[in-house]
Amino acid sequence: MARNGETATAQQTKIKVFRSLGRRLVLATLLFCLIFTLAMVTLRTWLAWEQNLAEMNSELVLIDQVFQNTLSHAIWEMDRESLNKQLASVAKAAPVGRLLLTIPRPGQSTEVIELNRYNAVNAGPAPVLHRELVAQPYAGAHEKVGDLTIEGDNNLLWERLWGEARSIVITQVIQSLLLAGLVMTMFNRLVTVHVVHIARHLGNLTPGTLKRHFKLQRSVHGQDELSLLESQVNELQDNLQAHLERQHQDELAMAASRDQLAELVEARTAELKAANQALEALSRHDALTGLPNRRYFDELKEIEFRRALRHKIPLTVLMCDVDFFKAYNDTYGHLKGDQCLQQIAETLRSVFERSGELTARVGGEEFVVMLPNVDARQAYEAAQQVRAHLAARELPHGGSAVSPFVTLSIGVAELDPLTMDHFDQLLQRADQALYRAKHQGRNRVALQDQ
Repeated sequence: MARNGETATAQQTKIKVFRSLGRRLVLATLLFCLIFTLAMVTLRTWLAWEQNLAEMNSELVLIDQVFQNTLSHAIWEMDRESLNKQLASVAKAAPVGRLLLTIPRPGQSTEVIELNRYNAVNAGPAPVLHRELVAQPYAGAHEKVGDLTIEGDNNLLWERLWGEARSIVITQVIQSLLLAGLVMTMFNRLVTVHVVHIARHLGNLTPGTLKRHFKLQRSVHGQDELSLLESQVNELQDNLQAHLERQHQDELAMAASRDQLAELVEARTAELKAANQALEALSRHDALTGLPNRRYFDELKEIEFRRALRHKIPLTVLMCDVDFFKAYNDTYGHLKGDQCLQQIAETLRSVFERSGELTARVGGEEFVVMLPNVDARQAYEAAQQVRAHLAARELPHGGSAVSPFVTLSIGVAELDPLTMDHFDQLLQRADQALYRAKHQGRNRVALQDQ
């Protein structure tokens, strides 16, 4: 559940940060159109201003051309009524804001006539036309009769400018909006729809659908960027499919190799275990006779010793030594000596074959027998059986001083819990009994303290 919650949160985060390319393009287009509109409005307004100034100046020139001669004639004829009518007609003309007529009078002060459309002085950038009024009283004569100044109407100039500016702004805004709408529509039809289609296709891809090639739902003549994207997506799917197939084959091969390796390791482990067991057996058994060796005997002696003390049961040890074995080797050779030891080992095994009884070779021709739950008397009888079995084998021994056959001297000792607190004391008693048997003439069994 926690994992699903994290996935949902991640998807919500992606949705929050998602921004449409079409919307961003429209915003960028609108920003560009705004800047372009401002620039074009400024340029066109300046051009309209210059044009209005030129038109108003042309209108003033035309008015001057119309009324110049009649004004000059009225001044020359001193026809005040006609002069006033003509000046009023000029002042009422649309582009005229102020009219100033200066008439020089010989011997008198200059007469100034001013007609202003507005009560206050309306100074501004409107054009101003200055003309000298010249009369022709007769052919070839030119007499200056006054100076005429015509100033354009600033208010009219600004009204014309603002009217054209509004028209320019409205036109540019409409053009920008139409351009943004056209860009958005074209981008949505040519790009956005197909990009969304590609995104959905990629989002629905699974290892099982990689073989389904992607196809743009459109009709186009020739190749473009979207066609390249389509081919690259299909190529990517093919490469991914091939990679997954190779990976699957590698995994199968690896699994097979792993199984083979496991089998090999198992076989090698079994061989190693068997080898270790064999090595363990070799390390605890005498290679010549097959009997347990001194190491194995030392491992078990303390266990049996403590068990006998704990359970208060008898424990007997027999020390066996081949009589005149050095002379046997000197007489028959070491190979025959080894065979002799093997026969003695078989004799001991034939007598001491019960569970718990341990026969070990502890020296060259020395053997030890440990008999749990057997007292000295029973051990003595068993030792006599060993001598009897060995005598029955009649192994020749020409170097023996006590018998023509191979014989054993055996010492028997039994555990005394009151005087012995470790096994070596028992082993020492058995060794002393063996020494006593040898001292008494060999080929016999001797008990401890006898």
